[in-house]
Amino acid sequence: MELLEPLINGIIIAIEPINLMMVVLGVVIGLFVGAMPGLGSVNGVAILLPVTFLVPPTAAIIFLAAIYYGAMYGGAISSIMLGIPGASTAVATTFDGRPMAMRGEADRALVAAAVASFVGGTISIVLFTLFAPPLAEFALKFGPPEEFALMVLAFATFVGLGGSDVAKTIFSTLLGLVLATVGLDIISGQPRLIFLDLPGFYHGINFLVLAIGIYGIGEILWTLEISQGSVMISKVELSLKRMADAFRHLKVTVKSTVAGSFIGYFMGILPAAGATPGSLVAYGMAKSFSKDPESFGQGNVNGVTAPESANNAASTGSLLPMLTLGIPGSPTTAVLLGGMIIWGLRPGPGLFENNPEFVWGLIGSLYIANVFAMLINLAFVPVFIAMLKLPFTILAPVIFVLCVTGGYAPEQSMHDVWLILLFGVMGYLLRKLNYPVAPMVLAIVLGPLAERSLRQSLLGSQGDMMIFLDRPLSAAFLAIGLALFIYPIVQLARHKKRQGAPSGEG
Repeated sequence: MELLEPLINGIIIAIEPINLMMVVLGVVIGLFVGAMPGLGSVNGVAILLPVTFLVPPTAAIIFLAAIYYGAMYGGAISSIMLGIPGASTAVATTFDGRPMAMRGEADRALVAAAVASFVGGTISIVLFTLFAPPLAEFALKFGPPEEFALMVLAFATFVGLGGSDVAKTIFSTLLGLVLATVGLDIISGQPRLIFLDLPGFYHGINFLVLAIGIYGIGEILWTLEISQGSVMISKVELSLKRMADAFRHLKVTVKSTVAGSFIGYFMGILPAAGATPGSLVAYGMAKSFSKDPESFGQGNVNGVTAPESANNAASTGSLLPMLTLGIPGSPTTAVLLGGMIIWGLRPGPGLFENNPEFVWGLIGSLYIANVFAMLINLAFVPVFIAMLKLPFTILAPVIFVLCVTGGYAPEQSMHDVWLILLFGVMGYLLRKLNYPVAPMVLAIVLGPLAERSLRQSLLGSQGDMMIFLDRPLSAAFLAIGLALFIYPIVQLARHKKRQGAPSGEG
């Protein structure tokens, strides 16, 4: 075990007083950053990057990595408690986390999110420790055709997200794709779908604006309708017995958590993917292969554990190409990469040999940060639960202010605030008409990634579509995507056939 000695040395470095302090501080700040809609790990790491010049490089990267880690945990908090995704990585957690909170199971959802995040983080760190160089080489085999095929696979999982009405699911997905094309063409630079020639549409529609509008404002409108004057929107009584029960119920989530961890890690090491597609694909897979897919979107705990384990695993996975190849796997790791260059470090194949204390100190700190993040998250569960006990007359304005500031923050544009209100009304109406809104949100996240890889592929092949079938990895992903597209439809047909069978049969 030639890895054991440097790993132990790395953990010893990570638990040095200054590094341990950086881990705890980073995790707490990360939880706050992740829970604040519109802030996210990218902004948190970028804002606090100058602070790290006061400490040695190892402590600095540990601090920023802990913020990144904590933010992945924190994103679930606002998704579950308020129905507002703190970041794009937590969008999928909203689908089932919020319904669980609304029916008085917020404690169970928060515990599930924390434990799944811990499991996802642990599995990914172990994979990172054992297989960093070969996985980095594997990730290099991914070109635009493979990336597009991967996006097709992700889109194929959407079919299972919309319940029994496939037509409405496809409509919702297409609507999301149309919204994703608003702005400037990524190659020609020509304006596309600039409604009413408004300047605000030139920077496109941020997925967070759509998600906050639909799940934040839409949720307020929906709650106003269903509460019918009731001042409390959720009754939660937290006790040690309920916490113990929440841990006991986690045994039903083992499969989705482990699968989400591996999916997330795999998506994380790919430069074009990252935590957001990873969490969405993990959610879609969990629903597609569930024995009870109809309960997803209604408060199925597997709908919380799958994306949460995936986004934490992806956050560690995205560090891999950054350290071993010098290629950032996500926007946050791009900021981390910039910080490393400023500190005088050169990410790439030689980093493990030239700066072993730095690399193994970082890896050791990930183990420590993972444990602290779970403990701090669980310790704050009573505080988060207390939020739900607030009367809706107080909670609604708070949610509204968070929605508006969260939507304004990314581009600092009032245009986005008006869009949030518009999408809020649209989300409310779609919900009343029983249209699934999740595929639309997912489409606006993955649409630009799919478009970029598709056009790069076709430019490289001079328009030959066979490029997607000629490359083995690409063809394999397309085949899996086709199977995932057909599987829910076949399941639905069989279900309807059973329902239509005479009751006396058998």
